Amino acid sequence: MEITAQMVKELRESTGAGMMDCKKALGEANGDMEKAVDILREKGLGQAAKKADRLASEGLVSVEVCSKCKKATISEINSETDFVARNPQFQALAKDTTAHIQSSGIKTVEELNTSTLNGVKFEEYFKTQIATIGENLVVRRFETISADDKGVVNGYVHSNGRVGVLIGAACESAEVANKAAEFIRNLCMHAAAMKPSVISYKDLDKDFVEKEFIALRAELEKENEELKRLGKPLHHIPEYASRCQIGEAELAKATKAIEEELKAEGKPEKIWDKIIPGKIERFYADNTVLDQRLTLLGQFYVMDDKKTIEQVIEEKGKELGGKIEIVKYVRFELGEGLEKKVDDFAAEVAAQIG
Repeated sequence: MEITAQMVKELRESTGAGMMDCKKALGEANGDMEKAVDILREKGLGQAAKKADRLASEGLVSVEVCSKCKKATISEINSETDFVARNPQFQALAKDTTAHIQSSGIKTVEELNTSTLNGVKFEEYFKTQIATIGENLVVRRFETISADDKGVVNGYVHSNGRVGVLIGAACESAEVANKAAEFIRNLCMHAAAMKPSVISYKDLDKDFVEKEFIALRAELEKENEELKRLGKPLHHIPEYASRCQIGEAELAKATKAIEEELKAEGKPEKIWDKIIPGKIERFYADNTVLDQRLTLLGQFYVMDDKKTIEQVIEEKGKELGGKIEIVKYVRFELGEGLEKKVDDFAAEVAAQIG
């Protein structure tokens, strides 16, 4: 019996199995639709559609870095359970998928599904993996960053596969870029641990900063009430929360206040130039709490907490012989924003009894 495209389409829609698997099953069943369904079920391939309805919020974050082609790719592939996330087959799937995304220049999930991997449409390949592994799997998101000859990219994924980071930098020369790779990886490790949201204070929305500043002051003032009651030192209440709130006028005001302070202390004016820069640095540290929480450049480096990432980058640039500027930053944390499965044991028992 001739196996038509319409027959394959109907079987695929009813079972969720891959197109080629449906075609083979129909051939074995000589066109008998019910028998073809049974064949797919016996092979475990007819379960992909049912599995696709189940919640997938565990899984892995995977990172692939190609230093030669100056590309780095990060992906998040979700499974239903942490147990499957530790499965070597699932880990290989995540690695192969991430490498395929990078080598093929894929930018969207739609492009990924219609691409070809090892001679098979990716969508069909992935459904076969779902059937084999036995859980619903979802390619949730991915991103690739790249650099030119004077740039460098690197990445890091934490050993448990739950957090991954990519960072790209523009350098003053190709020579500096070649030397900076390990340093950029260290910054990725920092970002994995410290969770910055953006690269710089310049990337923060001003309305957001104002709202957070109001909340921060209220939080500190409330804590100060308790500290005062206990007779302990009070928190400093900052005038600002981010560099984006400190313009030329604000800096001039702070500088004038420092000069008046030095004058009151009787410090000779001839040494003010040596003292003021350090006090300005302290002023910024006291008034950029939001930057320290949310921006990569504003955070204190985990490997040297006396210096901000911005200061560390400047020092590394001088050491390597040219400027380094962070221009790209991507951080994935497994399951961000996803609903988590909550098992209701009582409901499960009731369903089995009923």
